Formats: sequence, C-alpha cells, structure tokens
Amino acid sequence: MEDILRQLSVILRGMWLYRWWGLAAAWIVGPIAAATVYLLPDRYESSARVYVDTQSILRPLMSGLAVQPNVEQQINILSRTLISRPNVEKLIRMADLDLAVKTKEEREALIVGVTKALEIREAGRDNIYTLAYKDTNAERAKRVVQSLVSIFVESGLGDKRKDSDTARKFIEEQIKTYEQKLEEAENRLKEFKLRNLSTMGAGGRDYFSKMGEVNEQLNQARLALREAENSRDALKRQLAGEDPVLLPENPSSSALASVSVPELDGRIEAQKKNLDSLLQKYTDQHPDVIGTRKVIEQLEAQKNQEIQSRRKAGPSTVGSINSNPVFQQMKMSLAEAEANVASLKARVSEYEARQQNLSSASRMVPQLEAEYTQLNRDHDINKKNYDALVARRESATMAVEMGATSGVADFRLIDPPTLPSKPAAPNRLLLMPGAGLAALLLGAVVSFMMSQIRPVFTDMQVLRDVTGLPVLGAVSMIADPERMGTQRRGRIVFLGGVGALVGLFGAMTVWLLLAKVA
Repeated sequence: MEDILRQLSVILRGMWLYRWWGLAAAWIVGPIAAATVYLLPDRYESSARVYVDTQSILRPLMSGLAVQPNVEQQINILSRTLISRPNVEKLIRMADLDLAVKTKEEREALIVGVTKALEIREAGRDNIYTLAYKDTNAERAKRVVQSLVSIFVESGLGDKRKDSDTARKFIEEQIKTYEQKLEEAENRLKEFKLRNLSTMGAGGRDYFSKMGEVNEQLNQARLALREAENSRDALKRQLAGEDPVLLPENPSSSALASVSVPELDGRIEAQKKNLDSLLQKYTDQHPDVIGTRKVIEQLEAQKNQEIQSRRKAGPSTVGSINSNPVFQQMKMSLAEAEANVASLKARVSEYEARQQNLSSASRMVPQLEAEYTQLNRDHDINKKNYDALVARRESATMAVEMGATSGVADFRLIDPPTLPSKPAAPNRLLLMPGAGLAALLLGAVVSFMMSQIRPVFTDMQVLRDVTGLPVLGAVSMIADPERMGTQRRGRIVFLGGVGALVGLFGAMTVWLLLAKVA
C-alpha cells in the first residue's frame, strides 16, 4: 500500500511540474468545445402513436376451421423490420427528401442519415407503437412521420395479402403435383391387379388368406361329400330290405304316371324346376323354354318305355300299383342322393384344382406381395398428402376471406404527427458541463503525458529505485522569501486559470438554462 501511495505521489509531482501545459491545453480545447456545443444545429422530433388492435370476434368463431396466424407476432416483427432500405427509399420519395439530391453519394448519405434518425418504440405489451423522426427542419420531420405511419399500416395489410396469395399459389401447385402422382399410383395399382388377378384374387387379398380360404372350402366340400356318400350308402342298405312294386298287365295312363322310375324321375323333376325358373324370366316362345319342354317330353317318353319294358319282363301280378309306397319313396331318395354325391364330387374337384394352381404359383407370391405392398404404400402416402393439401387449401381460402372481411388488424392512430415547436436535441444543458469536464480531463492527460515523456526525479528513493545506483547525497534548495512569493503567485494564477475555465462553462450553462426557460 505504501508503494502505491509513493508511486501516486511521484506521478502527481510530475504532473504538477507540467501543470501549465495541461492548463494551456484545457484553455485551447475548452472554448472550442463550448463553441461547438453552442453551434450544434437544433434537431426537432416529430412523433406519432399507433395502436394495433389484433383482437377480432371472428377469430374464436373460426377456430379450427381457418388458418389463424399469430397476428401479434407478425406486427412485432413488422415493427422491427419496418426501417429497412426499401421502406426508407420509399419514405424518402413520399416525404420529398430527395429533391436536392444530385449524385449517388448524396443519395446514399441521405438514406443512411434517415435510417439513423428514424425510431420505433414499443410500449410494453399493449400493442402501442411510437414512430419518431428527428430533423433540423420541424416541418420536414412531421412530413416524414406521416409517411412512416402510412408505410407501417400498408406493410401490415399488404404483406399479409401477399403472403396469403403466395401460400395459396404454392398449395395449388402442390395439389396438381400430388394429383398427378396419385393418378399414376392408382394406374400402377390397377395394372398390377389386372395382371395378377388370378394369383392375388379380387379385392387385393394376399396369397396366404386366399390359400387358407380355398383349403377351408375344400375341407368343407370333402366333409359334405363324405356325408352325402354315407347317406347314399344308408339308403342303399335300407332299399335292399324292401320289395319292389309289381306293375299290372294293362295299366292305364294314370297308373303309368304314378309308377316311379328313380333314374328318370329325378331328371324330370329337375327339368321341371328349370322350366319354372325360365318361365319367370322368358315367354313360352323363348328357345330355352322350348328346348326344356322337349327334354321333359323325351324323358317322360323314355320313362313310359322303361315302364313297358319292366312290365313285359316281370310276372303278371294283380294288385295295386302303389302296393309298396315305401319302396318307391326310397328309390327317389336314392336318386336324389346319387345326384347330390355327383354334385359334391364336382365341387371337390374344382377346389382341388384351385388349390393346385395356388400351390404352383407359390414361388411368385412373395415377390407379388412385396410389390403390391409397395404400390399400396406409395398410393396411401400420395393420397394422404393430397387430402391434407386440399384441406389446407380450403382452410387458407377461408382464412383469406376472413381476413378480407375483418382485416388482419385494426390500426388506430392515437396521436397524429405534430409540428414540434421546440428542439428535442441537442441537450446543451448536459453537453456544456460535459465539454468543460472533458477539457479539464484533457489538461490532466497532457500533464501526465509530459511527465512521462520528460520525467523529473523529485525524491532520492525514486532515483535509487529507477537507476539502481547508490545515491551518495542530495543538495536541498533553501527557500528564500522572494522565491516563495513567486511560487505562491504561480499557484494563485494556476488556480485562477482553472477557476476561470470552470466559471466559463458554468456561465454558459446558466445562460442556456435561462434561454430555455424563456
């Protein structure tokens, strides 16, 4: 601590030796700084306050139906980006600031100056913005602020319309692109299904599900065939224990009709049912109806011949034609069972052929399944994107219509631009004392620099520390009254010079204060 104090004392002694240099520098700079502060041109500030109302009654009503951007964030960004070069150039043209501009350099300097003089201040979260501009001409400052307010409002509305149009145009282009992709995907899927219809089946079912279905159908058909064969065999065993009906010698036509020939009666009954079905759809003159009737007549004639041949072959027995109706009924049931067995055998054969065809195509199935899955995935992705884009287009359209109805935001001019009567800058009451303080500090700096450039040793200890040599002794100066008087007068003159400089700046500050109050 003592070393620090000793060094500080040495510095102050050195500065005191060159105090006249510092006082001269302060007196040279001080009046110049005072004159500069006094001659600074007055700058007038014109301002306007704008309130941006972002609340709309349609916003909660259209929630979820239309795109609702963050209007407050957009206005905040707009306020921060309003002072851009294109807007400043537009502002210069609107306020006629470029009438005296002749060269490109002058225009560039004008743009830079206007950009620095413009100011936008936000009052918290109340969406109140203050637009201000400072200029040496009060009327010009007001004109610039009026133009800036117009640009602020137009930018808020124009940018929104521009963004909406750009967004809709982009969505329309994307919809056309995805519509084309969706059509191509649907065509590829259709061609694939038509090309592999026999293997994949209708509805796009996979191979394994179709194979399982065919196996299930085959097992059911085989089970039904075994049941039909068992039923037929049971009828055969029951029929073996019954006596046949003996035909009379000269049967009448009604008797012949009541005699049963199972082999032919089943076919006749089936053809009659077929004839009834055809008559429900066609007339009696239809070829199918005529052909079916001829087949029935031929079968009945064949039945009569069979009955006659049996009568001639069998013994003549007098009795009733229907002496054993159980036998006749069992013969008919047996014929029906035989027909059912034949039908089920055909069904089993068909299912076995299908199963064999599917088994032969088993090597191609994995590749077809993978290709079908890929086609479906591409189609689903394109369909999903297409539907999403269409929904967003409708939402964007609704949002644009809502914006055209209610507006993005309501710009309200609270305080219009005013013509300032008093300058807002420079603050000479603050600058004048600052200039005096700066002059005094400059004088102290000059004294310090001179003491460092031309150092003087005023102490034996300092001399010993700096040179590193032993100091044998020092010769002190004997102060006589004349010399002491000279030093006293010198201090008085120095303090008077400093006081005069401070008084000068103090007087200037008081004069400026009185001028401002008046």
